[in-house]
Amino acid sequence: MPKKITRREFIAVSGAVAGLAAFASMGIPMALGTGWGKNEPEVTTSELASTNYSTDILVIGGGIAGLFAAVKAHDAGTKVMLVSKGRLGSSGQTPFAKGIFVYDPTHEKLSIDAFVDTVSRSAMGSNNAVYTRQMAEHSLARVNELREWGFFDSPLYNSSFSKPITERNIPVLERIIITHLIKEEGRIAGAAGFSLDEGKMHIFNAKCVILCTGAGGFKPNGFPICDLTHDGTIMAYNIGAKVTGKEWNDGHVGQVINAADCFGGWHGMFERKPGTTGVEVHHDLGVDLNYKAYIAGNPVQMDPPGMRDDNQILGGPYVPAEFQRVGRGKENSKNSDGPPHNDNKGPKNGKGSKEGGAPPGMGGVSVGGSSAGMAIHKSEGLVPINDKCESTIPGLYAAGDALGSYMAGAIYTQVGSSLAGSAVQGAVAGEAAAAYAKEAKTPLIPEAKIQQIQEEIWAPLKLKAGYSPAWVTQTLQGIMIPNFIIYIKKENLLKAALAYIEELRDHHMPMLRAADLHELRLAHETANMIVTAEMKLKASIMRTESRCSHYRLDYPDMDDKNWRAWINIFRGADGTMQFEKQAFGTWPT
Repeated sequence: MPKKITRREFIAVSGAVAGLAAFASMGIPMALGTGWGKNEPEVTTSELASTNYSTDILVIGGGIAGLFAAVKAHDAGTKVMLVSKGRLGSSGQTPFAKGIFVYDPTHEKLSIDAFVDTVSRSAMGSNNAVYTRQMAEHSLARVNELREWGFFDSPLYNSSFSKPITERNIPVLERIIITHLIKEEGRIAGAAGFSLDEGKMHIFNAKCVILCTGAGGFKPNGFPICDLTHDGTIMAYNIGAKVTGKEWNDGHVGQVINAADCFGGWHGMFERKPGTTGVEVHHDLGVDLNYKAYIAGNPVQMDPPGMRDDNQILGGPYVPAEFQRVGRGKENSKNSDGPPHNDNKGPKNGKGSKEGGAPPGMGGVSVGGSSAGMAIHKSEGLVPINDKCESTIPGLYAAGDALGSYMAGAIYTQVGSSLAGSAVQGAVAGEAAAAYAKEAKTPLIPEAKIQQIQEEIWAPLKLKAGYSPAWVTQTLQGIMIPNFIIYIKKENLLKAALAYIEELRDHHMPMLRAADLHELRLAHETANMIVTAEMKLKASIMRTESRCSHYRLDYPDMDDKNWRAWINIFRGADGTMQFEKQAFGTWPT
């Protein structure tokens, strides 16, 4: 029980940092104290059961990428299961997305070749043109299928997503936390995790796994990504897959008033039916606002994406002249309360949404950091070895924000392309995985490995004492989310933050405790965020230039001589984090 203190003692310790230190010295637990405490589990690990499954293809993730991956893999003649941390159609960022890009050659005046070239110019060469083209070429087919399933008829997606899944009798398991990917004899063998509701361990034996697990962040306020913590990326990294894109940043903001309100702050967008968008290439959602706040202070007035006010602050992130639209923020402010969109009937006369419309939260007086820890859509995740969404581990595929496809490059270039890209890549991955599975044998998972994974899953429940995952997450946020660390970067501060993150990795991560299944989920998510933070800091130190959504105060210029390359990250033979360059426009060796 907390110690009783007198009024005099309370006044003595009520001052900010000194007060917190005094409370801690008196043995009174504080939210910003050590986070250490006795563990009193409500769950007995000896009573937890396990269930085994066998399938050709396991799809992990219940968003739009997972939907198309499961449907197309099934239609290609393979046995499929879909497992999701959340509810089908309500997982990750899919329910947040309300605009889907569609390239209709009968309406668009711009050719696909010209579209790809324009995206490449906006992305300063950082996009993978193969995936940019693939998204455009297949978008219309995916939109037509979504229309058949009723996607555009409701602001909620569970019903339309369930239609093709139910028609095909594809088994779906929801509220399952996948914590481990399993590799045997150099290729994927399945996955394992636990149920939030039943306290069961679930072991999936599979010829192929398709990660549709989305991206992630550091659980910031004001943007709906709090259930995304780079789980798929880190699980794949842990078994040897190459990942990429950790130095980039997504510049979504919140509003000064009720900055943590990720429902009301988006001006009713969640209650709208989705619509379609046509071609309109931008250079948006980088770190322009972050630089402005760094130089002039917060809060700042944010123009809609692509707009620049007439009183620009000198310096900061470079925007190609082709994509600068000076002095049009006020003119278009009436459109800044929602994402650019048409209606639910598709593009009209080749036109997309009204130029200058902004995603909700991007107009008015803003504060940054709402998507802290996340990169630009499709710019981070597993490294693909070809245009089939295949990773560096045989049998392991990824789609959507789980795949570092660089579909749009390291900047937000096309409204609605994220949702379209996830749908297209899900379908591509499903068909490619099905072709692989038809030729592959069912892998065997040794019992010893299952026992090891089981111990690792339940480990936080077995600790007699340890660190609260909530406290470790708060500490991580305090290190990583400041504007002068994650967005406006320079080497000495990046290295200082890295020292703290390495301490969390080495000392706190092994001692994350859990008293129940919800806290067990938080413990595994917190561990993933710590590894992600290490990746982001080290990749940011390595890239000694500024480009798109990566800005270095000490290297403010773009360096095409040395940095026309992506950074790949992989686990070395000794378990340490390794880095390599992969030239733009090439596949990994």
